[in-house]
Amino acid sequence: MTKKRMDSHGTQFGRWLREQPEIDSDKGYIATNVDYMWRNYETGQWMLIEEKRYGAEIKHWQREMFTLLTWCARHHPRFRGFHIVQFEKTSPEDGKIFLDGNEITVVQLLAFLRFEDFNAGNVASRGVKNE
Repeated sequence: MTKKRMDSHGTQFGRWLREQPEIDSDKGYIATNVDYMWRNYETGQWMLIEEKRYGAEIKHWQREMFTLLTWCARHHPRFRGFHIVQFEKTSPEDGKIFLDGNEITVVQLLAFLRFEDFNAGNVASRGVKNE
């Protein structure tokens, strides 16, 4: 059965979707949103970012959907991956920051958002795998 929202962040359309028995999750239909499509319009570099607060993890079905999306996008020469930014609490200002499971600083987060940290072996080069 389609899960009801546990917060008030949904839209009227989102609530409507959850109430339609013809497209219930028990029939195979699921949805997720992407929190950020991050892009530098001058360089054309772009990436997708999922934000999680209070150390939340992405759900297994979300990871599957993000992996599919990453697989489709990887053919774009300026695509820099799908990444997960987690906050210990709600933002970089009130606790620890994790990028793709690795703790980072605000300075490192800003470098990541400027597409400066994409060398092999760097924390920013990981994310949802391009399967």
